[in-house]
Order: sequence, then structure tokens, then C-alpha cells
Amino acid sequence: MGQRLGLTKGMVVQELGWDEDVDDQVRVAIEDTIDADMVDGDHGDVVDAVVLWWRDDDGDLVDALVDSLTDLVAGGAIWLLSPKVGRDHAVDPADVAEAAPVAGLSTTSTFPVSRDWSATKLVAPKGR
Repeated sequence: MGQRLGLTKGMVVQELGWDEDVDDQVRVAIEDTIDADMVDGDHGDVVDAVVLWWRDDDGDLVDALVDSLTDLVAGGAIWLLSPKVGRDHAVDPADVAEAAPVAGLSTTSTFPVSRDWSATKLVAPKGR
């Protein structure tokens, strides 16, 4: 799973939006791939990627995406993990498509990462 997210051993991955409903198997797969624990929002240093767990009732997605960029190294990706369509607290894909450009990001791909969660890769457009 971590490799499918473009992660490799030694990367620093920041995890935001954790709650008890997240998929622990996805978390373990990411940590196994990077061979380290993910860091939280208090890390205070640059990170190679951000994993943002997001549900439809978590607040303003644009604000969360902008906040996710704070520690992200240039060229890094934000992986927005949200409940699949039809699941409780699912995020409408149109909301992601609308929020990403407002936050200065482009959506590149979306795919399932578990039975209940999907991942959407968001990156800053080239030339920014």
C-alpha cells in the first residue's frame, strides 16, 4: 500500500486528521513502507508527504488542505484519505475537485486503499 502511494523507506510522512475510525491496516502499511512512525502536526520540520484523513463533517476542506501544506517539502504530495462514496461521512468527489484548486493543488488520482477508505493524491501544480 505504501508503495502504491509513492512512499519509500526513509521518507517522513505527516499524519493529520487521525481519529478512531481510521483504517489501522493502511496506517501500518504506510509505516512499514517508510520504516518509521508517521509524525503528527506538531512535528515542526519538513515532511515528504502528508496523509490527511478527512470526513464530510470535519470542517472546511480548503483550510485543511492549506494547513497540510505548512510542512510539506516542495514537490511533496498530500494524500487525502476519505470514506468511500456510500459509506458514513463520505466526502463528495466534487467537494475535493472544488477545494483542491482553491488551496493551490491539483488532483492527480484516486483509488481505494481499503474496504472503507479511498485515497486522492493532491500536488502543487508544476511551476509554482
